Amino acid sequence: MRAMSFGQGGPYGPGGSQPPQPSTPDWAALADQSARAGRRRRLLFIGGGVLATAAVAAIVATAVVSSGHKDKSGGDSAGGLPTPQDLPSESATSEPTFSDVAPPAPPKPLDIISSARRDKAPLSAATLFPEKRAAKDDRSYTKAASASTTSCAAATQGALGSVLTNNGCRKLLRATFSRDGVAVTVGVAVFDGKAAAEKAKDQYKPNIASLTGGGVPAFCRRTACQSSANAIGRYAYFTISGYTSGKAVTASDTAALQAGRDVADYTFRRILARGSAQASAEAAATTAN
Repeated sequence: MRAMSFGQGGPYGPGGSQPPQPSTPDWAALADQSARAGRRRRLLFIGGGVLATAAVAAIVATAVVSSGHKDKSGGDSAGGLPTPQDLPSESATSEPTFSDVAPPAPPKPLDIISSARRDKAPLSAATLFPEKRAAKDDRSYTKAASASTTSCAAATQGALGSVLTNNGCRKLLRATFSRDGVAVTVGVAVFDGKAAAEKAKDQYKPNIASLTGGGVPAFCRRTACQSSANAIGRYAYFTISGYTSGKAVTASDTAALQAGRDVADYTFRRILARGSAQASAEAAATTAN
C-alpha cells in the first residue's frame, strides 16, 4: 500500500466523500414532542379527577341510601335519630279557658237615685244631713235645724208649693246652716222619677220657707234674699240665703250668694253619696251571688 500524502488531500480530499458529521438538533420537533407529552399529562390528570369525583359521589349516595335502612337489630343505621312521628309533641297541658260572657256592669249611682224603684235606702232629714257641719273649701257652716214633711207645699212660700204638688212631690226635707250672721235653708223635694224633678226645677218659682231653730231666728220672710233651684236624679233642691239680722240682700252682696252656693254644693254631694252607697251594696250582692 502506498503511503498517504497530505499534499494530495488523501482519501478525504477534494472529490472524495467525507464520513457523516453530527447533525444540528431539530428544535421544532423537540418542541412538538414536549407539547404532546404535556397534553397527555393534562388529560390523564383531568380524567383521574373526574374518576375521583365520581367515586366520592357514589360513596355519599351509598351512605345516604344506607341511612334510611335499619340494621338487623332493628335500630336505625344513621345513629338512631327519631323520625318526625317519634318526636315528642307539645305539652298536653290544656290552656286556661275564660267565659265569653261579660260580667254585668257595676251599677251607677245616678241611675239608682233617678228611680224610686231602685232608690230604697231609708230617707229622712237626719239620714240625708247626718253631719253637724257643711264644709266647702275653707268655709264651714253649722247645722242649726232639720225637718221633713210629706206635705211639700206646707214648707214653701209663694208659688213654689203648687209647682211641687203638681209634679208629684212625695216628701220635702229641709236643713238650715249658718255662718257669721248668714243663714241658709235648703229644701230637697223628693219625686218618683228624674223627669218630675227636672220639671219642678224648670218651673221653679220662689220660695222655700226658711227653717228656724238651733239659735237661728226667722229670716228671709219679708225681705229680699238670695234663692236658687237645681236637680239631680229624682231630687229637686232649692236654697234661700240671707242675714239673720233681717238685712236685705242686695245685687252686689257676695256673702249670702256664696253661702247659698256652698250649701247647694254640699246638698248635691250628699244626694250623690246616697246613690254611691246603694250602688256599692248592689255590686257586693251581685259578686256574692
